[in-house]
Amino acid sequence: MIDDVLRAIGQLGDPRFRRVLLTGVGLSLVLLIGFSALMIWGATALVGPSVTLPWFGEVTWLNNVAGWAAVPFTLIASVFLMVPVASAFTGLFLDRIVDAVEDRHYPGLPPARAQGWTEMITESAGFLGLVVGINLLALVAYIFLAPFALFIFWAVNGFLLGREYAQMVAARCLSADQTAAFRRRNRGAIWAMGILMAVPLSVPVLNLLVPVVGVASFAHLFHRLSRA
Repeated sequence: MIDDVLRAIGQLGDPRFRRVLLTGVGLSLVLLIGFSALMIWGATALVGPSVTLPWFGEVTWLNNVAGWAAVPFTLIASVFLMVPVASAFTGLFLDRIVDAVEDRHYPGLPPARAQGWTEMITESAGFLGLVVGINLLALVAYIFLAPFALFIFWAVNGFLLGREYAQMVAARCLSADQTAAFRRRNRGAIWAMGILMAVPLSVPVLNLLVPVVGVASFAHLFHRLSRA
């Protein structure tokens, strides 16, 4: 399994890897910058330009304080949302990553099952909603089980990433029923690989590589388990 990840990392210099990485990160940054601006604007608009307080009278600087107070919340939210958003965008270009892996490491394979844009967009949108929703629910666990928050983060996102990437890669070669059977048969290995991908999620900047490295690693995992 570690070898699968190392082989994926070793291919980061592939032009097809770089194009998908830059596209996914670029689109994600644009979206999250817009989200940050909206959060800060909303905080300042909620307070208003001036507030009348007992003993102090009219105060005109609270909107600025609210705007600055929204910054750390926005940064924390971005940590949780950056990778799911980047993963969703990267999912639109999954075939390019897996094609690059298979061309280099598994030549001679039959053509992959064609997936239309509608199918890929539906899968990516569903994954984004699932990951964001579960992570928002997990925030409650992070608060009440703070000492274990990092481990909860790894376990939750490891499960989600493993489920999604295994599904996305296997669906290129297998029918829906075969894909579901593959996931059930190898759920332990899939979750373990997902956790390996989830650990770097907690490291800023490094987490941006997770979608591309994750897809490539699961391509290696899929072919290795399929031949076992």
